[in-house]
Amino acid sequence: MGNHLDRITHLSYSELPTGDPSGVEKEELRVGVAYFFSDEEEEVDDGGGGGGYPCASQESPGAVSELEYSAFCSQECIFSKLRENQDLNVYSAKTLLSMCKPGDLVELVSTSQAPHWAVYELNDQVIHLHEGEIRKDSLTEIGRGRRGRIVNSRYRFRPLPASLVVQNATGHLGLNSGDICWTNSESFAAWCRFGKREFKKGGEAHSAAQQYFLKVHFDAGTRSGHTLVFRSLEDMIWERRRVDASGILKELSLGVNGGKE
Repeated sequence: MGNHLDRITHLSYSELPTGDPSGVEKEELRVGVAYFFSDEEEEVDDGGGGGGYPCASQESPGAVSELEYSAFCSQECIFSKLRENQDLNVYSAKTLLSMCKPGDLVELVSTSQAPHWAVYELNDQVIHLHEGEIRKDSLTEIGRGRRGRIVNSRYRFRPLPASLVVQNATGHLGLNSGDICWTNSESFAAWCRFGKREFKKGGEAHSAAQQYFLKVHFDAGTRSGHTLVFRSLEDMIWERRRVDASGILKELSLGVNGGKE
């Protein structure tokens, strides 16, 4: 994938597609079951290859310092993470458990690491992609003191019924490495909820006519930021998670036109 900074395309805000942020996928519901085999299926976001889960966040309760994003494809908003219209507060595992329902997508956050996503099943159990394996674990255990939130509305596609979301997740328990067709925990969890093949590795045919625009917002409530252009949803997710883990774009913004386009 390798969408590095030298591939960033700067656009003015007026050039961004302006589809309705509440837009939903208009295609029929799809529950994908096809596999794409690859030797590069390891998680890219779980802290550098060591055993165990990422360490707990040191952020103050209720909030974390993080970039905000919006993404568009074919004139429609397909992804939104903006504090102005969403609750981006984070909660302890105990509080999160009281909020979760079967089929919910859970995001665990920590400083200087890409968020870890999981599908909530029932009774403190979540199903997730971790270190190249689809596994079931206790939400309390994988949290290890980190905070989290429910992110069902982060992607703007039409969701599958909760029972099918859980079925998608449980149906892949035990798969590892060569049998897995997702490159990170977010893509797996999102596929379970929306059933779209675009979340799978190699699941989307590249087309010169189709582009994904990712707007990285540096200052909440303003139009300051950078726009990145990608040819697939998979590439866009990979780069956004890399930015979340490294903070490179956030640092770059301090020296480019004062953070303004």
